Amino acid sequence: MIQIAPSLLSADFSRLSEELESIKKAGADMVHLDVMDGHFVPNLTFGAPVIRALRPCTDLLFDAHLMVENPEDYVGPMAEAGVQMLSFHAEAAVHADKIISDIRSRGMSPGMAVNPGTSLSLLDTVLPQLDFVLVMTVNPGFGGQKLIPYCIDKIHILRRMADTCCHRLKIEADGGINPENAPLLKIAGADRLVAGSAVFGAEDRKKMITALRG
Repeated sequence: MIQIAPSLLSADFSRLSEELESIKKAGADMVHLDVMDGHFVPNLTFGAPVIRALRPCTDLLFDAHLMVENPEDYVGPMAEAGVQMLSFHAEAAVHADKIISDIRSRGMSPGMAVNPGTSLSLLDTVLPQLDFVLVMTVNPGFGGQKLIPYCIDKIHILRRMADTCCHRLKIEADGGINPENAPLLKIAGADRLVAGSAVFGAEDRKKMITALRG
């Protein structure tokens, strides 16, 4: 069954604990945490101190997505904050192999993220070391954008690449996901869908998560 990871970026920041409880009751598999530094992307969100404060509020898995320069500097603080899954951008990584090893050594599941315009060839040598790849289906930095159609084909290509690596790599899609395009992403090979405004903007969040899951 496809997993749904609501992005906290679209939640009400004045009542995050309640928002976490709401998506858990609605059937979310995990919560997606967008960590932005205002440099790699123009927006600025939250970091390890906020995530650490949220950790006692829920037992949902924490899936943190580093949209930052120098992602290697964030690995230790994310582990200490209680993150279980951590992805960083291929475009920001000078020593990707070292970062992946550091993530795994600290007990977290390592993933890499790629922007819509980034070639999947950047993942060739490290793909066997990853647990998941986060395919951005919008240009990162802000919520509420429309999915870029060619990213669906990109997921299909990545699925074929992963199948040659002799392990079941998880593919996560993030950006502009709604009940209309979710089935297309699933057919292309996505295992996990990140949805922010679709979930947090819905009157009935349980109904929305069920619709996204298909």
